[in-house]
Amino acid sequence: MRLYEYEGKEIFSKYGIRIPRGVVVSSPDEVPNAIKTVGLPAVVKAQVLVGGRGKAGGIRLVRSIDEAVRASEELFRVGVKGVIPRKLLIEQAVDIDRELYLSITIDRAVRKYIALASTEGGVDIEEIAAKKPETIVRIHIDPLVGLQDYQLRYLSYKLSQLGLKPEIAKEMSSMLKSLYKIMLDYDADLVEINPLALTKTGELVALDSKIIIDDNALFRHPDLFESLSKDPRDFTQAEVIARKYGFSYVELDGNVGVIANGAGLTMATMDLVAHFGGKPACFLDIGGGASRERVKEAVKLLLTSPRVKVILINIYGGITRCDEVALGIVDALKETGIKKPLIVRMVGTREEEGRKILIENGIEPYPNDEEAARRAVEMAR
Repeated sequence: MRLYEYEGKEIFSKYGIRIPRGVVVSSPDEVPNAIKTVGLPAVVKAQVLVGGRGKAGGIRLVRSIDEAVRASEELFRVGVKGVIPRKLLIEQAVDIDRELYLSITIDRAVRKYIALASTEGGVDIEEIAAKKPETIVRIHIDPLVGLQDYQLRYLSYKLSQLGLKPEIAKEMSSMLKSLYKIMLDYDADLVEINPLALTKTGELVALDSKIIIDDNALFRHPDLFESLSKDPRDFTQAEVIARKYGFSYVELDGNVGVIANGAGLTMATMDLVAHFGGKPACFLDIGGGASRERVKEAVKLLLTSPRVKVILINIYGGITRCDEVALGIVDALKETGIKKPLIVRMVGTREEEGRKILIENGIEPYPNDEEAARRAVEMAR
């Protein structure tokens, strides 16, 4: 989950990192009051999760309220690279002397965090690495030990060697400590400040923020997860529903919806669909021990999907009870009132009870998965 710039800056501020004075607005009508708060000149910044926002016209320097209103109207209307922002950040313009770079991410090759600092900021770190690799300082951090004081002193020393004043280099080291704490507290994959501005008055100010949260840790951050219901961001609405009810969902380009329990069985069922000449519309794994509600929401998701012509459900009941699955299927059909071909194969725990529930509701389970997959593909055609 990627955070918007204003969300990242709110976090930065909580951890003592200096940010420009700013106000978030949701319409051009709010801009005049925002300008009165932040002052002029100001910067109008579209809150979108696309790369190259500045070059695409998503950041505008304004010197009057009228200019700010016009810029906001255009950004809300046109957007950035086809993405219309829901919010804009109106921020005080900063008098920049120099742009720096500071981040922390995960180096999966060595299973450690890696901190990156550079005296060259304002461009992608990949570009800095290609053109001026000597300006980058790298520090690997063992997650079992954490960020150590000697590593902060090393960073300060190396930045001083690259031309930064010792007091500025020391402040960047202190800032890295805050980024590391954010990384741990928010289960982040990346925390980045680019550019980190050194102002004419000698202050370090985070002009932008980039924070990516590990999707698998969202259950530990209910406030962030709740925000997805209002703004799905990079997630489709279907993915938001899947996360809410605890099943795995990946959208594909076919028309046979596949539901199974367990990643292996789900993939094997998709292979069967392909084997008989069909194309899966999704990978949907309800997981082990799926509840009636989870099954209901999974089936509802495919019932309401316009691309799904047939739903193939393949259940091998171990800790997953077939009667719970059957009840979930029936609930989904009753709640939506949508009728689509439904092919069900289930064996295992409480199989007889599950089959009885389905038969009573007009659904005849198939005896094996091959026959079920073949029938699903035929009906999709």
